[in-house]
Amino acid sequence: MTSSVLTITLNPSVDKSSSVERIVPEQKLRCESPVYEPGGGGINISRALKRLGADAETLFLSGGRTGAMLEDLLLKENLKIEAFPVMEETRENFIVVDSSNQQQYRFGMEGNPVSDQEQTDFLKFLEEIKTVPEIVVISGSLPPNISTNYLKKIISNFKNKGCKIIVDTSGEALQAAAEESVFLLKPNLGELAALTGNKDLDNVSVQDAAYELISSKKAEVVVVSMGSKGAFLCSENEKIWVQAPLIKVRSTVGAGDSMVAGMVSVLMKKGSYKEMLQMGVACGSATTMATGTGLFKKENVDYLYRLISAE
Repeated sequence: MTSSVLTITLNPSVDKSSSVERIVPEQKLRCESPVYEPGGGGINISRALKRLGADAETLFLSGGRTGAMLEDLLLKENLKIEAFPVMEETRENFIVVDSSNQQQYRFGMEGNPVSDQEQTDFLKFLEEIKTVPEIVVISGSLPPNISTNYLKKIISNFKNKGCKIIVDTSGEALQAAAEESVFLLKPNLGELAALTGNKDLDNVSVQDAAYELISSKKAEVVVVSMGSKGAFLCSENEKIWVQAPLIKVRSTVGAGDSMVAGMVSVLMKKGSYKEMLQMGVACGSATTMATGTGLFKKENVDYLYRLISAE
C-alpha cells in the first residue's frame, strides 16, 4: 500500500445508465447509447478523492468480464487499484432516466456470492498488508453470503494495525460496524434511528441519538447525512450542523460516497471537524448537480464550499 487511504469495496459494480423518451409497460423501449461507469461505495470514494487531488488505494473484489471492465474503467481514471480475483461475475447495476419527466429509475443487483475459500484468502491478504494505511474506508453493501461477522474481522484486522476506520454501509452491516467500534460512522436518519432504537428523530433527538453512539463507544465521530437539510456531526466534544446549499438536484447517485470523500480529503490534511463536514456537504451537494451516475465537478465543489464556509 502506497497511499495513506485505503478504500475497500466488497460488492463493486459496473453502473450502466441510459435514458428513454418515456417509460411505458409492455412495449419495447428505445434507449440512448449506454454509459458505463465504475460503481460501489469505496470505489466511488476513491474516484471522488482523485477529483479532489488526493490519492487512495482502491481495493475491491473482481470477477469475470464485468470485473475486467470495471478494472479497465478505473485504470482510465488513473486510480491506484488492487483487484482481488474471485470466480463469480462482478455485478452490473442499471439506471434509466425517463426523459419525459426526468424521473430516474435505479435497479441495483445484489451481487454474486463469494466462496468460503475466497473469503479466507481475502482476509489473509488483508492481514499480510505490510505498509499500513492511516485511514481505511469500508463502504457499500456486502455480497449476499458475506456475513456481518466477516465484516467485523476486516475491521478488527485494521484496528489492530492502528488504522482509523470509516464505515458507510446500512442495515445489519452498519450495526456490526458499530458493535466493533470504529473511528467514524455515517448513517442517515433512518439508519441512525435503527441503530439507537429511536423513532421520528428531529433536530434535538438527532443530536441525542448521535451522542448515544459516541458515549457507548460505537464510534469516535458520527456524521448524520440529512439530504437537502445538510448534515450533523457529533464527537465527544463537538456538535456541528452544516446546512446544504440550495441547488437544482439532478441525481442523488453517488452523493453519499462523495460526502465521505470530501470528509476524508480534509481528514488527510489534519483539518478540523467543521472543515471536514463542510467539505463533505459541498462534495455531496455538488454530485447531486450531475446527471446520471456522474460524480461532482471540482469547480462546483469549490463554489459550494465557499458558500457553506461563509455561513
